[in-house]
Amino acid sequence: MAKLLLNLRNVGQDERQEVGELLDRNGIAWYRTEPSPWGISHGGIWLRENDDHPRAKALMADYQAERSRRVRGEREAALRDGTAETFGSLFRQRPLYVILVLLGMLAAAALVLLPFMLLRG
Repeated sequence: MAKLLLNLRNVGQDERQEVGELLDRNGIAWYRTEPSPWGISHGGIWLRENDDHPRAKALMADYQAERSRRVRGEREAALRDGTAETFGSLFRQRPLYVILVLLGMLAAAALVLLPFMLLRG
């Protein structure tokens, strides 16, 4: 029976590929389900055999710890080099977009807080 190893919500293509290669290198049979066209399911990486689950989870823990260190190091290097995307760089590149997003956030917060403000007054 199949067992879900990784939900692919917010998982990049590079990570999907690396996890697949990790499982292949370690002889673990797996398959991937694709996201649904309506956004209900985001897909996943499934193990074909339940018995492989403990070993796959241990491999994933090691992989994710290593990936975390690597990605954080890349981010720190990009910040030092000045190539990382920051709020300031995004605002300089797309000021209208940033202003519209901020206005949208303020409007959403106002709609949420409006009932409480009306009850107070």
